[in-house]
Amino acid sequence: MSHAVKAVAIAATMMLAAPIFAPSVQAQGGLMDLGKGMLKDQMEQRAGGGGSAGSLGAGLSTSEIGSGLKEALRTAAEKVTGQLGRADGFNADSLVHIPLPDKLQTVKKGLAMAGQSGLVDDLELKLNRAAEAATPQAKQIFFDAVGKMTLDDAKGILNGPNDAATQYFKKTMTPDLKTAMRPVVDQTVSQSGAVQSYNAMAGAAKTLPMIGGALQSGPGMLTDHVLEKALGGIFSYLGREEADIRTNPASRSTDLLKKVFGK
Repeated sequence: MSHAVKAVAIAATMMLAAPIFAPSVQAQGGLMDLGKGMLKDQMEQRAGGGGSAGSLGAGLSTSEIGSGLKEALRTAAEKVTGQLGRADGFNADSLVHIPLPDKLQTVKKGLAMAGQSGLVDDLELKLNRAAEAATPQAKQIFFDAVGKMTLDDAKGILNGPNDAATQYFKKTMTPDLKTAMRPVVDQTVSQSGAVQSYNAMAGAAKTLPMIGGALQSGPGMLTDHVLEKALGGIFSYLGREEADIRTNPASRSTDLLKKVFGK
């Protein structure tokens, strides 16, 4: 039996027993009042009212809460872009490693059987290098998007799941982020040598039966693929960093974060 249920049972017993054991009307009234008080306290706590553990943001304005949520996203973006925007930030991290596009999986299997899997591995590595090179430039793009973001329900987001601000940001700002990041990713895909690796792989694959259709999209698919996967990886880690800010006081590195996320 839980502590709360026990307390309710005791309170009810006291109320029922008062007429039997109380030697006077005054004592009986005292026991009845005590029992009622205990019962009321327990019911309020179970209903979420009257307790000391209020929701986050109590006493703060909507503007303050919104500023705190944006500060959390900026802080998270600073850390995540630094983490992923270095050598092997994507490539060596199994959570965000960028594989070949699905359309090229048949080519991968065919070249592996022909003993030419090195061509495929080289392309996959360069796709990850392109994402790693684009990520530091993505930081300012993310900062700008956070600044433009309008929070329709700041308090609801604050008291939502541990990655609520990240999910709201992803939902409302992804189209703008893709537009801003596409030229950056297109450039890093080219500079990484991914296009040349694709062409080398395609040349080798032409001699293999039944896989020509997989190459019809051409190297243009690489930018779309890296952009999609890079944003997915960044958002994944943004959510983790937001959760850490919410749950770990040591991660609240500014006064505003401490004010908004402190309980």
